[in-house]
Amino acid sequence: MGENVREVAERILFSSSLEDKLLLGPREADDNFCGKAIKTPQFPERPESLTISDRGIRADFPGPSQITDDKERGVMMHFLANHELLAAELMALVLLKFPDAPKDYRAGVYEAMREEQMHTQMYLRRMRDCGISFGELPLNDYFWRIVSSMDTVMDFVVRMNLTFEQANLDYSKFYAQQFRVIGDTGTAAVLDKIYQDEINHVGHGLKWLRNWKKRDHSDWEAFSGSLQFPLSPSRAKGMVSFNSEGRLDAGFDDEFISQMKISSQSRGRTPVVHWFNPNAELYSLASVNGTNFRANRFEKAIEEDLEILMFAWSRKDDVALFRNVPSIEHLEKLQSIGLELPEVMSCPDLDGRKLGGLRPWAWSGDASDLLKPYEQAVSDRVPWQWREPVPETWLSKEIGVRLEENLGIRDPTSRFCRNLSEVRDVLKGNAILFKSPYGCSGKGHLITKSFSKEVQVWAEKKIQLHGYIVAEPLLQRVEDFSVLYEIQDGEIECLGMTQLINDSRGQFKGIRLAPRFSKMLSPELSEFLFKEADFMAWYKEKIPSAILKLLSGYSGPVGVDALVWRDDQGKLMLRHVIELNVRMTMGRVALELQKKLNPNGWSDFSVQRKEKYKGGGVILNDPDEAKEFLAIWESHQGDSTAFIRK
Repeated sequence: MGENVREVAERILFSSSLEDKLLLGPREADDNFCGKAIKTPQFPERPESLTISDRGIRADFPGPSQITDDKERGVMMHFLANHELLAAELMALVLLKFPDAPKDYRAGVYEAMREEQMHTQMYLRRMRDCGISFGELPLNDYFWRIVSSMDTVMDFVVRMNLTFEQANLDYSKFYAQQFRVIGDTGTAAVLDKIYQDEINHVGHGLKWLRNWKKRDHSDWEAFSGSLQFPLSPSRAKGMVSFNSEGRLDAGFDDEFISQMKISSQSRGRTPVVHWFNPNAELYSLASVNGTNFRANRFEKAIEEDLEILMFAWSRKDDVALFRNVPSIEHLEKLQSIGLELPEVMSCPDLDGRKLGGLRPWAWSGDASDLLKPYEQAVSDRVPWQWREPVPETWLSKEIGVRLEENLGIRDPTSRFCRNLSEVRDVLKGNAILFKSPYGCSGKGHLITKSFSKEVQVWAEKKIQLHGYIVAEPLLQRVEDFSVLYEIQDGEIECLGMTQLINDSRGQFKGIRLAPRFSKMLSPELSEFLFKEADFMAWYKEKIPSAILKLLSGYSGPVGVDALVWRDDQGKLMLRHVIELNVRMTMGRVALELQKKLNPNGWSDFSVQRKEKYKGGGVILNDPDEAKEFLAIWESHQGDSTAFIRK
């Protein structure tokens, strides 16, 4: 009489002989003697040479480019053989730990366990052909550590079948094709067989997920809601091509597959948390006045319509906090154009997770308040710690004036006007650009040559609200540009330069980028900036050094907007600092998008009113959900033409 199910499972889990562990039990083993539930052992029994390590030691997994080498192929087979053996041992554990599980479920696990034994044998044969012995490389305990702590059979289904085995739908299919490409049809055939078996294993898990989940939960809700950190849906897909076909064959529905395709979470690197708060200047203004900021319709639209721009500067294993989570369909669209998606969250659910930093658009009071609960979760080894709001002046026009003064380049005709008398004085025979101290993208500007009732009403209102207004001579603009910096640990790095597309009032319309900033300049401009104006010395040395002294203790993004203008004699002049932005900027957004979407080409980025959009480019936010604004990206292969529409 052959072994029963319990006896086979005990042999696989507790034998210290590899030969015993891989000996197949009867195909139709008796399961009427299930016995009592066992406690989970610390590790499965193994021969001494195959002892798994709990110290996180593991052999490096060879990439696709390395598998042409016999030894590297053997290393890969060693890695995969350990995974398959662990899978068999974990399935044996399920049978011994949950003797009262439904008979049909146990029969499926038993069949899968036999297949995992066969997979191990196949990998061992291929490994020996490559000159590698099982056990000569480190054997990691990750699978065992994550899955064996299961409290219920549902835990096993979610962790093993629907996470690790689902990910293998990607890996096994991908690597089978890679081995075929290099002519190793033997290994490709092994992976083809394992791929087909994995489809059945995942399908078995999906069947029982549907049987045990709450009736009102979708498959995705049941799966994602059952995972516990450090597992996440992103662990259920490989870091190779996503295999929709295999998931359809396993029985997943379209919704589940779409959710899986866009899912993302850190796989070891502690994630940085991002938040988009573009009204930071107005929050600071409210703080100055001792009031609470209340966003109007357009200010709310800016927050909600453009928060997708976080994808520009975040990485795929970061977290992006959204007020309104984008639809699956729109996230898939962004993925299809080449954007790697971070983990998208509607409400911060980060309890128990270590974080690699906090990165709002700006450190105004709203950001400090929202991110305060995660202060202790941030590793003390990263520069992006939680912080109190930056001084209000850092988010006003005053900080740019201070930078000019420290550099000794303040235009004496520019001044702060704190009353109507000072407004009249600057207007005597001059065309003046008035600016609100707290505002961005050129909003709150007024151009006038004379003092009128309209100017009086505007100035009184702004001075009452802001305390003063900034008066500057109206310049004949030739070229606007932005220089982007990042400050970390007391050091400042110049990341790049972009061409700003502003109107005559200095209001933002868009950004133009090229492989090199100099390529966007006319010969006249290039000659002026790089020779006469000593451009590189200013923006690589003098200005960064002054910024570091001015923003003591700050870590994060900084942008300097500048201007080339022409005087009355037609001579080119450089206004070194128009504004200093102590926050993310649209220039930085465009620069980061360029790196991801078109690193060696010309590109245009703009924010346009939805009602005036005439087509062209890629709409980065969801046009069906946008209330007022669209973020538009367009890549060019050759020299750029003016994309920004009037």
